[in-house]
Amino acid sequence: MEISIGIIGFGRMAKTIISPLFETGEYNPEHVFGIVGGTSSIPSLLSELPKGVKVVSSEDALSKEVWSAPLKILAVKPQQFGNIKEYSSSFQSTIQFPKPLLISILAGITLKSLQNAFPEHTCVRAVPNTPSLVGEGLTGLSWSDDITSEQKITVRKIFEPISEIFELPERQLDSFLALTSSGPAYIALVIEAMADGAVAAGLPRNLSNQLTHKTISGTVSLLSEKCLHPAELKDMVASPAGTTISAIRHLELAGLRSALIEAVVLAAQKSRQLAEEVSN
Repeated sequence: MEISIGIIGFGRMAKTIISPLFETGEYNPEHVFGIVGGTSSIPSLLSELPKGVKVVSSEDALSKEVWSAPLKILAVKPQQFGNIKEYSSSFQSTIQFPKPLLISILAGITLKSLQNAFPEHTCVRAVPNTPSLVGEGLTGLSWSDDITSEQKITVRKIFEPISEIFELPERQLDSFLALTSSGPAYIALVIEAMADGAVAAGLPRNLSNQLTHKTISGTVSLLSEKCLHPAELKDMVASPAGTTISAIRHLELAGLRSALIEAVVLAAQKSRQLAEEVSN
């Protein structure tokens, strides 16, 4: 079986990463081999992928074949990391791949832990976020010391169709994750609360949702296109003794700003904690 890329944990994010590569012809579906936890999810997954992609359960004897791929994406849940075992394979080294390349998208799993678990591989940590599902993502990348420039180009090509890429020192990845990967959940919570407020103030639910989404997206566009600091936009909207400054006063009293700051800090701390648990 010839494999160009192996996917260990073929969930939603892995599918998001690989699908554009089929569309651009970067990878042949017949050379993609995926592993999932159980057989029940295989039929629905295959129905969403091009014909030729092979997917088996981790209990299938064929699952060991994934280790012969020169390039692998590790996309299981962080809690499952300890259950992944590297098998010897028939991997043949090339100029581009002197060692097989393993890209991990697992939160909190350090390059050191990856290298200890997969000593025969060159390892990369990637932190993509959920907006990658619609091609509007952000991905942070940190490299192991033995990665080649050609391999860096290969990795960037994988994530460029779905996200903007930031190459970062590994020590910054936890903070990057806390802001960009957890951030969409914070924003979703704010959007839900704003829409609920509009309903409480008298607007129908569908209209409240629609207006909230448009208000958020329009505000982001304004900040970006006019290169405004958020404080500048706030001052543009908040007139003396007006409705906006009254609302902002309440948000400050309720601790919204502090709560969001602490949320990002706590998420970064949790990511570091996950790394410590794995290393211990």
